[in-house]
Amino acid sequence: MKKIWIISIAALSIFGLMSFVNISKPVPQKQTGTAAIGLEIGNKAPEIKLKDPKDKEIALSSLKGKLVLIDFWAAWCGPCRKENPNVVKAYKAYKDKKFKNGKGFAVYSVSLDRSKFDWEKAIKDDGLDWEYHVSDLKYWACEPAKVYKVAGIPANFLIDADGIIVAKALRGADLEAKLEELLIKK
Repeated sequence: MKKIWIISIAALSIFGLMSFVNISKPVPQKQTGTAAIGLEIGNKAPEIKLKDPKDKEIALSSLKGKLVLIDFWAAWCGPCRKENPNVVKAYKAYKDKKFKNGKGFAVYSVSLDRSKFDWEKAIKDDGLDWEYHVSDLKYWACEPAKVYKVAGIPANFLIDADGIIVAKALRGADLEAKLEELLIKK
């Protein structure tokens, strides 16, 4: 009886652990060229097409050829606003550099704001001087945030000239360190 009880407890523990870890089949990814579209390093980043503050649609794919940081943020997000100086510093230092797979560094900022006024004010107040700011002003219902499975912000993905994800979740000094690693050394 004691053996059956121990085996039952062990089986339930293993089942519970498997549920917690969420062991499941991998989700099939769409193929494009040589890299699958997905969210892992080595995948081609999913396309994003949103409007900028002047109502002009900007596609992520229009930045092909550059190293691009896809940066999910919002004016109302304290941690995002604290991270912005790091992104600004990296942008200023690397925007005109040549990388192993990309010429120049760009930031494609995807805002999860609801208020266009607050979004534009934060861009100005934080000195986000790059030209690629986009949003659908849908807050957490932001379509690209859903596609990229953004559960918290700031969140980012670094893609190379071909749109391949080369790094994720680069915060603080990690962003500049990764850019330095990808830089063509003379």
